[in-house]
Amino acid sequence: LHRFSSFQIIQYWGVGFFLKKNIQCAAMKCSNMAQDNHTMVTHFILLGLTSEPKLQIPLFFIFFTVSLITLMGNLGLITLIKTNPQLHTPMYFFLCNLSVVDLCYSSVFSPKLLVGFLVEKKTVSYSACFVQHFFFLVFVTTEVLLLAVMAYDRYVAICNPLLYVISMPKRVCVQLVAGSYIGGILNSSIQTCCLLLLPFCGPNVINHYFCDTNPLLKLTCSDDHLNELLLVTLNGTISMSVLIIILVSYVHILFSVLRMRSAEGRHKAFSTCASHLLTVTLFYVPAGLSHMQPGSKYSLEKVASIFYTMVTPMLNPFIYSLRNKEVKVVFYIHLKCHLLKW
Repeated sequence: LHRFSSFQIIQYWGVGFFLKKNIQCAAMKCSNMAQDNHTMVTHFILLGLTSEPKLQIPLFFIFFTVSLITLMGNLGLITLIKTNPQLHTPMYFFLCNLSVVDLCYSSVFSPKLLVGFLVEKKTVSYSACFVQHFFFLVFVTTEVLLLAVMAYDRYVAICNPLLYVISMPKRVCVQLVAGSYIGGILNSSIQTCCLLLLPFCGPNVINHYFCDTNPLLKLTCSDDHLNELLLVTLNGTISMSVLIIILVSYVHILFSVLRMRSAEGRHKAFSTCASHLLTVTLFYVPAGLSHMQPGSKYSLEKVASIFYTMVTPMLNPFIYSLRNKEVKVVFYIHLKCHLLKW
């Protein structure tokens, strides 16, 4: 995991430089448009979750608590997996990386969201908005791809248990995780660059709590819908491809489990798969709703976005811990050791 973190840093530095150049180019493009009686957008105003003054402080404490639980839960699960050799298996390696991604993408916008509850005007600069958009897409896409990798891992483990060790060595696991991160970076680079090529001449009010793709597309003043079509196609292709992989994997898993003669074997297989299926459901359903809801206030879209961007990362460590016998046993052993030290 440490070696992989270094790989990520190198990737981010390279992509960061590329992104900076594109932001400068987009700013020059908007500057040229300003000369043609257009107003150049230098910053955006985020409307946040609600404009009700009475709700700002209560919401701040609620989401501060959610962020704290997310941080502690995911760090705790990562530590538990890394410090226990019995959890050094492909399934827990993928789960460890899922926790890393959950931590990263929830922290991309949660500080800005929390500050927004305490200030009257929620502004974000043009560059900062697209940097946030870029990193959010990196980690969300990586999460989606990791969910597909985890489904494939369960498929191999249950449908071909005798070939599991041969099919999923450490090298293959690292390659699958690396591919997920690279896929996230590539998808985010393409989508962010497509957005940067679109002119933003005003208005500059984003009816959301962070710089997401759909709210930004509503603010463009271009009649060229090619970039918009590319963005929608990319999102749809990745989401549907991953969903198909997960569904096909679990159809095969279901048939394999039903053919098992041992009731204990069936229970163990269903138990390990239930956690992953619950995570997929908690991610996909709100994410789908957040991109399908029309309306002037986008209230349901915001609620759905909050669920898959903040609530799901908070719940994931508990879903995998409470429904997984191995994790619970290791956790109780650690807890007992720490209590005895006291």
